[in-house]
Amino acid sequence: MTIAVYPGTFDPITNGHIHVVERAARIFDRVVVGVAGSTHKTPMFDLDTRVRLATESLEHVDNVEIRGFHTLLANFAQAVGARVLLRGLRAVADYEYELQLANLNKQLAPELESLFLTPVEHFSFISSTLVKEVARLDGEVEAFVPDPVGRALRTHFSRQR
Repeated sequence: MTIAVYPGTFDPITNGHIHVVERAARIFDRVVVGVAGSTHKTPMFDLDTRVRLATESLEHVDNVEIRGFHTLLANFAQAVGARVLLRGLRAVADYEYELQLANLNKQLAPELESLFLTPVEHFSFISSTLVKEVARLDGEVEAFVPDPVGRALRTHFSRQR
């Protein structure tokens, strides 16, 4: 069984993330979406909420598991039995950073292979940061995120108004 880990903060998960997971689920026996309890970022949603939103957004994909983690990614991947680290590349600007991460993870866990998937064009500009900014300014985010995430964003920002 080939297991891939798709890690990220997913703050929040977007349709671009969902598309990458759906594609990966056709390639691998099992995909573990690893929701990072980030220490260097300040997520808008707490880890439990991000795991819940990812779970609700991906319930239609049978061979996907959502798990939060607070460890080194290489250790998390080894703990779930993964052989592949899956990353999405939206633009050339992502490549340098992702290459550094891939090389670091290869040093930490030589048995792990990094695989990069590019999004389809209509998802290539979507980022969690941009989605949060649109939602914060009371814009429509429904085209960019699954319904549970849209509701969570509206609720979050309506409390701040």
